[in-house]
Amino acid sequence: MPSFESFYQEYPCSYNSPLSCDRPFQTAQQIKGAKFCLECGFPATLPQQAEIKGSQGTYQIASFIGVRGLGRLYSGVQLKDKQPVIIKEYLLPNRCFNESETLKRKETFKRVGGVSLADSRIQNFRLVETKEAIADEKGERCYLITPGIESSQTLGKYLIEKGAMTSIDVREVLNQSLQTLQFLHTQKLRFPSNQVQLGITHGNISLDSTLIKLENNQKFSIYFCDLATWENLFIPPIIPQPAPARPEQDLESLGLLAFYLWAGRTTNFLSNQPLDPRDNQQWPDTDSHLKQFIYRLIGLETPFENAETARQALLQLPKEDRGKSSVPSPASQAIEKRLPMPLILIGILALLLLGGGILYWLLSKKTDSPNQYILWSRLVRNFSEVPNVPAGQFTYTGEKDSTWSYILTQSVENSRLGELLTRPKPDATATFNYEPVLSSNVKNPIKSIEEVETNKKDFAITSLVENITDKLSKKQVAYDGLLVFVAFNKRDSNLANALGGQISLEQLRQIYTGKITNWQQISPKLPNLAVKPFAPTEPEAISKFKDIVLKNVPQDEALFEDTVKNTKIDTTKTQNQIRSETLEGRTTGIISFGIISKTSSQCTGYPLAIADGKKSAIQPLFQRRARRSINPSDDLCQHDDYYVDVTTFQSYPLGYPIFVVYPKDTSRLPGGSTFAQMLTTRQGQCLLSKVGLVALQPMPDDINSYACKSVPQS
Repeated sequence: MPSFESFYQEYPCSYNSPLSCDRPFQTAQQIKGAKFCLECGFPATLPQQAEIKGSQGTYQIASFIGVRGLGRLYSGVQLKDKQPVIIKEYLLPNRCFNESETLKRKETFKRVGGVSLADSRIQNFRLVETKEAIADEKGERCYLITPGIESSQTLGKYLIEKGAMTSIDVREVLNQSLQTLQFLHTQKLRFPSNQVQLGITHGNISLDSTLIKLENNQKFSIYFCDLATWENLFIPPIIPQPAPARPEQDLESLGLLAFYLWAGRTTNFLSNQPLDPRDNQQWPDTDSHLKQFIYRLIGLETPFENAETARQALLQLPKEDRGKSSVPSPASQAIEKRLPMPLILIGILALLLLGGGILYWLLSKKTDSPNQYILWSRLVRNFSEVPNVPAGQFTYTGEKDSTWSYILTQSVENSRLGELLTRPKPDATATFNYEPVLSSNVKNPIKSIEEVETNKKDFAITSLVENITDKLSKKQVAYDGLLVFVAFNKRDSNLANALGGQISLEQLRQIYTGKITNWQQISPKLPNLAVKPFAPTEPEAISKFKDIVLKNVPQDEALFEDTVKNTKIDTTKTQNQIRSETLEGRTTGIISFGIISKTSSQCTGYPLAIADGKKSAIQPLFQRRARRSINPSDDLCQHDDYYVDVTTFQSYPLGYPIFVVYPKDTSRLPGGSTFAQMLTTRQGQCLLSKVGLVALQPMPDDINSYACKSVPQS
């Protein structure tokens, strides 16, 4: 199924994903009776106490849970007996579905939303039971009502919290799942319309459509939900519709699911790309028999005829052997017997070429791994949950014209960040007031650090911590960094294209020390054009540039100051200068750099990837839809189409941490450490990400709803 990030493009969502965006939820919370998101018009979430009437009863919403698959989940109760239910809300938004399509899909949903045994027997085959499928007669919503499965979660969330399964547990997941598939594929089943059908294909098996219910005795039960028969009805017509699934595809999907559970992730940590079962190094080495079985399920070796055959083979597997098998697979043995050596070599070459093509395609698709969010899942949710907040008024500081001074002025959550952080926990009597200071020399001493050491300020926020004394502690709360940009005009030839979208630290050093004065000194393919180095006005940014690019060499620092003595201006003015020269029809040779919060959300200058020595250049800005690094052919004027990839940024040469610096003196109230705790909650990390800093760890869907939905402002 396509990612729902590509759905609902008719709605101008800030995060390009209306279904998982938190704005529809915020609208419903803030405005009683609101039916549509204030920002883009997408259907808002249902309010608490809302009632849904069906043929089997009336159901009342208790709370919004989140998104799963193509629908939004709510907890609720059936009013007549107060039994808990889960309500899955599917949407047919009117900008994506016309009236005829909406009516047709509603009618189909009522007919096929849920299955049961045709002979009315009640058997637990671990398929989530459906109470009823309801279509809103006048609106654009449908509802699937299921009993609440207590203590259940998706396998995707299980991986985030628990990590990899043992081979024994993977075998049990396969055993239960194959039993359910055997039931689905072979039994006479009845749809809500009373239509009886012999067997049905799930068609949508994944970590997010499979639930795990943990028992007290370490055992668990696996449940399937979200069958493609009704789930796919809500894929907008503009999106290519999935072909009808076949039973063997269920086995392949189950094989991949088992592989991910056993590996404990869906992404290769080294490449941050999708995990490939063809890569032998990605497999655990504890159970070669299970590995061989999963190979057959996926179809990499002789596939099983059906779910029943697969389950019988599973039950007959020898116990785990706790070691890699040195015995070649049956498939490889058969090939070796049949083919003479030259054909084997030709076949290997062909497979390498084919595999390379497939791998390239896979690697071009950056997908989320549940495992990469483990650190995120362990964070305190929001400011209100930070314990032991001391009472009092705290004054903290930072460098004037620093990144922190700038981002506090930025709008977020209908307010300024500085206002939100003045009293982040309303039920506590702690206030945090910011008073910036100006250092005469940002090398040493740092005025903001001095203010903390001399007890004039309670703590400081800065990236300039190289010379703090042992009287102070520091805690990292985010990343900041510099982006280097050159003139960018997508329609014309320009420096960004000519440079191949990248530049090295050494080339930057030579440019900013006056040793490279013409672009052709870098490459004859570049235009015969004077290099015009510009620099920003923020002392902190200048200091970090000298540290990372010039290595604090005094002679190079002096040459730098001489090179930019007439071109050290505000980043916005530099961008305006580039725009002015471009509009006049001139090819501009301007190059400049600036902090991320001022340079990432503009399209006058193209942010170049940075190479450090012989290492590959790193581009931390990613295209949102394709989940890949940007290139000069992308339209950067669509600001919401790209973002800073946290994992990639951690290796970015021009990145650096931001710290809260506070006294170790335990006789002073812990204002600094408490403030740092708040900034490293999920709520704090979301807010910092939204104003241009980079979070300490990957967040689901970046700063979208999965990350920030459950962190309301305190």
